[in-house]
Amino acid sequence: MLNRLLVVMLATMISSAAFGLPKVLADTGDDARLAREARIKASKLGVGERARVEVKLRDGSKLKGYISAAAADSFTVTNPATGASTVVAYSEVAQLKKQGGGLSTMTKVLIGGAVAAGVVIGWQVLKPALCDGGAQSRGLC
Repeated sequence: MLNRLLVVMLATMISSAAFGLPKVLADTGDDARLAREARIKASKLGVGERARVEVKLRDGSKLKGYISAAAADSFTVTNPATGASTVVAYSEVAQLKKQGGGLSTMTKVLIGGAVAAGVVIGWQVLKPALCDGGAQSRGLC
């Protein structure tokens, strides 16, 4: 029984090594991964003047503008100030991010509201504790 189990385990390991290892070795390198990520980010941002991006290329140069066109292997960045368009291959991109990248106005409003609510609730919780025990004479209540 033990021999049969060992034979099955050995056969499984050999077959997984023979068929599973080439798939792992065939994994693409970092260049293909960066190009794939750039293609995905560009497709999420879309095309048009609202699709503003900052692109850092592998040669160290940077581009700012909006995505005016997108293809299967490249996209076009247009500088709104000069009107100059640059075609960028996804394989040339080191980093692609949305220009600005700050918090939206709605997020800022929600954070401000949460802080204000916290202050009001905190005061309502602390006021009874402060007003008991002589805090009235100090003018806090």
